[in-house]
Amino acid sequence: MTAAEAPAAEAPRDPETADVVVIGAGPTGLLLAGDLAAAGLHVILLERRARTAANLTRAFAVHARTLELLDARGLADELVSTGRRIDRVRPFGGIALSLQRLRSRYPFVLITPQYETEKLLERRALSTGAVIRYDREVIGLRQDLEPGTVAIDFRTPDGIHRIHARHAVGTDGVRSTVRRALGLPFPGQAVISSMILADVRLTHPPEDLLAVNGTADAFAFLVPFGDGWYRAIAWHRDSHATEGDPADLEELRAIATTALGTDHGMHDPRWISRLRSDERQVPSYRVGRVFLAGDAAHVHSPAGGLGMNTGLQDAANLSWKLAAALHGQSPDPEALLDSYHRERHPVGRLVLRTSGALVRVVMAAGPLRRTARNLGARLLGRIGPAQDRALATVSGLGISYPPPPGTRRPAGRRAPDIALAGGQRLYEALRAGGFVLITPPGAATPPAIPLTHTHWRDGARTACALVRPDGYLAWSAPAATDAELTAAVGAWLLPRRPTPGGPAQNA
Repeated sequence: MTAAEAPAAEAPRDPETADVVVIGAGPTGLLLAGDLAAAGLHVILLERRARTAANLTRAFAVHARTLELLDARGLADELVSTGRRIDRVRPFGGIALSLQRLRSRYPFVLITPQYETEKLLERRALSTGAVIRYDREVIGLRQDLEPGTVAIDFRTPDGIHRIHARHAVGTDGVRSTVRRALGLPFPGQAVISSMILADVRLTHPPEDLLAVNGTADAFAFLVPFGDGWYRAIAWHRDSHATEGDPADLEELRAIATTALGTDHGMHDPRWISRLRSDERQVPSYRVGRVFLAGDAAHVHSPAGGLGMNTGLQDAANLSWKLAAALHGQSPDPEALLDSYHRERHPVGRLVLRTSGALVRVVMAAGPLRRTARNLGARLLGRIGPAQDRALATVSGLGISYPPPPGTRRPAGRRAPDIALAGGQRLYEALRAGGFVLITPPGAATPPAIPLTHTHWRDGARTACALVRPDGYLAWSAPAATDAELTAAVGAWLLPRRPTPGGPAQNA
């Protein structure tokens, strides 16, 4: 009997209740729990690790789109202060690609340990009222015990307990108990059976911020955190080790020397681990009242540093939809919740393809393939449109969703950080956690709708735009009457229920 099949009969008769239970306190779960609590929901986050247990810090890259989403929560600048900005990359000896081409407030990749991201997101989740409980191992999940609820059973040092929630979200990683409890397959394949990851110090740091190279036999990558530590990733074609086998500094140094010509004087690793790299994606991100996000839904190679970023963007997409459905603010809550899978599953598939292509380029065998790889890197540096497409894909800025029914482009596209009246930026306006309506001055705010209504900084503009809480355009028009504005907003939001909370916000 697996943990996911453990009997629920041992659970207490009077279980605790919550609006949403999130399982897994990595970056994805922490962002999601913080968003839901900020929206006024009762959220409980369960984590198998003890509070004092260190979380293995595998992720290190935070891309531009993720920083924009953190900016919409007032967190980006603080996170940027913890790491090192990489504003150019030189793939396989090619011409340096400038990330300054990215049209964003954050035209770089931020290199910072995953624990810095988690620390910031945990603090925010607690400040918004999320309840985080460590040393809670989820052992089962059922949707058929009571109508309209999910029953989550978990084990603590003092026994087995149960929580009933209106929804549950599994953000519990590649070995997700939630995914197994739902009976969902995780199809895919192993790409690399043995890759070494470590944080090390260097006696002789490389001249370039990024040191990366692949030979016929090996690949190595070094990137600085900015505090004297470097993330090292290394792979050797002839390694027969598997994920459970120990890794040591000598093996890492030998592979780095083969790939880079030097190990740069690696010493004093603070941690070192062997990783197997898989490409897998669950077929459905939603089953009834339960959702999957982050590595529980998709996993891929570390190439491009896309994993944590994709999970955080999953959370940003799902959180506002759950809040709208649970608060009764959506005209069609089931369709809205279904849109999480419809929008994010293709993104997960794209990330698998992108990271898979990158890792296969890295692992190119034979002189002809390596020559073609190196030539491609040099050509990419000379072709501006190709650079822009590649950078937009990896940074997440190029991600867009299908236009909603009855709308057309640019609906579904990322909204840039537009300058607004009063010196405000769009992503500052999004910090209220809801939709943002942008119109010329004089347009009426749709009555009793919970949104932020603001205006263009350029008072001559006649266009109108409705931006979703996750920073994507829901609707836009060259001009609109008050009645058309009310209809466009009403397609997404219902009037606020009478509560002491009061009127819509205006900025």
